[in-house]
Amino acid sequence: MSATWIAVLATSAGCYALKLAGLTVPQRLLASPWVRRFAELVPVALLAALSAVQAATSGEEFALDPARLAGMGAAVAALLLRAPFLVVIVVAAGTAALLRIAGVS
Repeated sequence: MSATWIAVLATSAGCYALKLAGLTVPQRLLASPWVRRFAELVPVALLAALSAVQAATSGEEFALDPARLAGMGAAVAALLLRAPFLVVIVVAAGTAALLRIAGVS
């Protein structure tokens, strides 16, 4: 078995254990307003950070690609218009793709 498969299996087991731990947390702990607010905001913060990193970097270097930034701007505009998540993704990807086809990059 290769090191890659060992890493994949270990990561899978870790994710399963983390999910199981989340399901076994006592209800009284989850009833705390602080914990509830934290659980609601952490995924949003992580997704925003991931999006920002993907939009402003290429490999290991900082690169402000106009097509990516326009895609992010289009996504923000769609979110402000309260578009469904799938529509936001399609608008962002479509904007970036059209700009790349037009030669903006």
